[in-house]
Amino acid sequence: MGLCVSYFSSSSPSKMTNNRSNIGRRNQFLGNASDGCGQILESTNVKLYSFLDLKTATMNFKPDLLLGQGGFGEIYKGWIHAKTLAPSIADSGMTVAIRRLNSEYVHDLEDWQTVVNFLGKLSHPNLLKLLGHSREGKELLLVYEFMPKGSLCDHLFQRTEPLPWDMRIKIMIGAARGLAFLHGSQRTVIYREFNPSNILLDSNYEAKISDLGLAKFRSTQENSNVVIRIKETIGYVAPEYVATGHLYVKSDVYGFGVVLLEIMTGLRVCDSKRPHGQENLVDWLRPKLSNKNKVKHIMDKGIKGQYSSKVATEMGRITFSCTEPDPRKRPHMMEVLDVLEHIQHINLVSRHSEPFFH
Repeated sequence: MGLCVSYFSSSSPSKMTNNRSNIGRRNQFLGNASDGCGQILESTNVKLYSFLDLKTATMNFKPDLLLGQGGFGEIYKGWIHAKTLAPSIADSGMTVAIRRLNSEYVHDLEDWQTVVNFLGKLSHPNLLKLLGHSREGKELLLVYEFMPKGSLCDHLFQRTEPLPWDMRIKIMIGAARGLAFLHGSQRTVIYREFNPSNILLDSNYEAKISDLGLAKFRSTQENSNVVIRIKETIGYVAPEYVATGHLYVKSDVYGFGVVLLEIMTGLRVCDSKRPHGQENLVDWLRPKLSNKNKVKHIMDKGIKGQYSSKVATEMGRITFSCTEPDPRKRPHMMEVLDVLEHIQHINLVSRHSEPFFH
């Protein structure tokens, strides 16, 4: 997707991360079938269910088991047998999330097929696991592993106590690994819809990317773009996509950068209730990200004392780089992952050697 122009400078402390073996890291996170971490299967490896099976698993889609709903349809809590994956009775066996799509919309059939085609073949610890699917008439259903801690959006914007800084970094590292795997797989996958609602958390707050209904394989043509209709969440869509309808791998990096900015500030990317000129988080705060004296003032006040000045500066730099208007100047996700892991490391070291912001 165009040339990669790194944001690293010779004075950047993050440059040390580039001295590591990229080959080893790429094998670790990007899908070597031999290491068991991530891989692309030759064929879809999910269970085919009947509609009756999933009615049984959800107690006939009992309203009390509804986990969420929206334009995508409804998601119910259900149960299946841990070994056979057969439908099970309530509170027996393995808990799953069963998504029942809105059957009246043509694009839902397309999204259902995309999810089955992509998630059914992709295997990685930081991608939500698709366990099964069902299609009978207009009924389209997907069966996922259950993520008990909900989404990053829930914890970042809807909980009373601010999400701790260490947890924010941990979550974004997991999400970066998942996105790097998609970008570095044998056939590059453009995710298209990176936002906090699609970063789900397991019982240990390990992040998994969900909802690949809009994902596309990168074109093999020289210009390496994909022209598709814009459906993604407003605020996370890269400017080149909005302007031209052309989608690049680096368009995903932009969305990741927007979420990094939300992680730093604790604010939503778009909020019409904010004062004039501050409605869009990127337009408002991006100019401050490259200035180490200004970046500390945009950090979430609820997490003061949990990070060092060096950490804030590094976070500002990588977020600034990811949200570059020119996709050619954005880093690849492997570079982003390196920086986030380095930030996590220096935050730990700084606890014993440098005062944190208060």
